[in-house]
Amino acid sequence: MPKVSAEVLNARKDEIINACAKLYETRSFKEITIKDIGTETTLNRTSLYNYFQTKEEIFLALFKREYDLWSAEVAALKPPSSGDRVEAFADAIARSLEKRTVLLKLLSMNMYDMEEESRMESLIEFKRAYGRSIAAVRHCLQAFFPAMDDARAEAFLFTFFPFMYGIYPYVFVTEKQREAMDAAAISFPAISLYRLAHDTICQLLK
Repeated sequence: MPKVSAEVLNARKDEIINACAKLYETRSFKEITIKDIGTETTLNRTSLYNYFQTKEEIFLALFKREYDLWSAEVAALKPPSSGDRVEAFADAIARSLEKRTVLLKLLSMNMYDMEEESRMESLIEFKRAYGRSIAAVRHCLQAFFPAMDDARAEAFLFTFFPFMYGIYPYVFVTEKQREAMDAAAISFPAISLYRLAHDTICQLLK
């Protein structure tokens, strides 16, 4: 690849990630090909491989960006000067997740395949973003609940983060899934993303 500035390099990567995000709004991970992503950019397919080697790497980069956007918002949260801090914390985190449906959708995917088909350098960058998200929530816990000890904070983190994997499929049910549950006589009450996240956080912090 001809030498380009870091600014141009990042702009081209962003263009590819944006194209992936656009397609992911209406199509599934399995349906999207690297050719489809390339078609949505100004780059030719050969040039695209200079930045990402596989479709999975592009999705992993989108995943990383979503984690970083969420981490930045969480890190900026401030506790209220008065009132119920558990309610305030649950409300703030739930509202931040409402804005990150792409992150939650990606979390519900089979990450083993995505990670296996990505280069180690891409996987390390992604894991660092994941680590930053944990650090941001830990910092937020410390700000809202200064008396919380490390063991309690760790217990919250390693219960809440696995819980996040199930938010999207529980809230966003397809018509086919709903039809199958109706036929199986399974009651499935409608619940919003906000309510599910908020109420779970409140339960964890009791």
